[in-house]
Amino acid sequence: MHAKKIDKIATAVLYTIAGIIVAILASLLLYILVKGLPHVSWSFLTGRSSSYEAGGGIGIQLYNSLFLLVITLIISIPLSLGAGIYLSEYARKGRLTNFIRTCIEILSSLPSVVVGLFGYLIFVVQFQYGFSIISGALALTVFNLPQMTRNVEDGLQFLVVLEAVVGGFRHPNLPRKLLLVLSARNNFTANLDHKILDALRPQIACHDITAITLGDG
Repeated sequence: MHAKKIDKIATAVLYTIAGIIVAILASLLLYILVKGLPHVSWSFLTGRSSSYEAGGGIGIQLYNSLFLLVITLIISIPLSLGAGIYLSEYARKGRLTNFIRTCIEILSSLPSVVVGLFGYLIFVVQFQYGFSIISGALALTVFNLPQMTRNVEDGLQFLVVLEAVVGGFRHPNLPRKLLLVLSARNNFTANLDHKILDALRPQIACHDITAITLGDG
């Protein structure tokens, strides 16, 4: 059989499988919305939960989740930015740096249950913070920090600078390391780092939201 025909058949099969999976997920989501939305009200979203009788709300749970998310972001974002920038820009190549990157890769792949047990043993039991917001925020920081650090480092290493960042150069796809050399020779270094971080902001925000969503879930 011709290679192009095989490629078309394989592509059609993959699209079909993907379409079936998306249709199943969409049907489940639609079913949940149809069955659940009629029961959602303002009193349900803001009321207290009820343990021993029907009814109640999720107001306290929503507030705790939001507060936990804010505290986690306050701790995680500065640490991940600093660690990612250091590993990408300042860390010397060697065994220690490779070991740190290996540890980050391992920690970013740990299941949430393992990180939760670690947070319970360290922050709840050992540090005696109890079942509090700060214990949950620190545990989520341990869970999210490796992934967020790797996202920042990867973004800095593989960033392709836009024409607005380059300034006087008219090369929209100029690689960043070549840009650093050219900018150093043309006195563009003053605002370069700030503009690079501005260019990275959407990517960092997207990956951070994904990491926080996985952790908070």
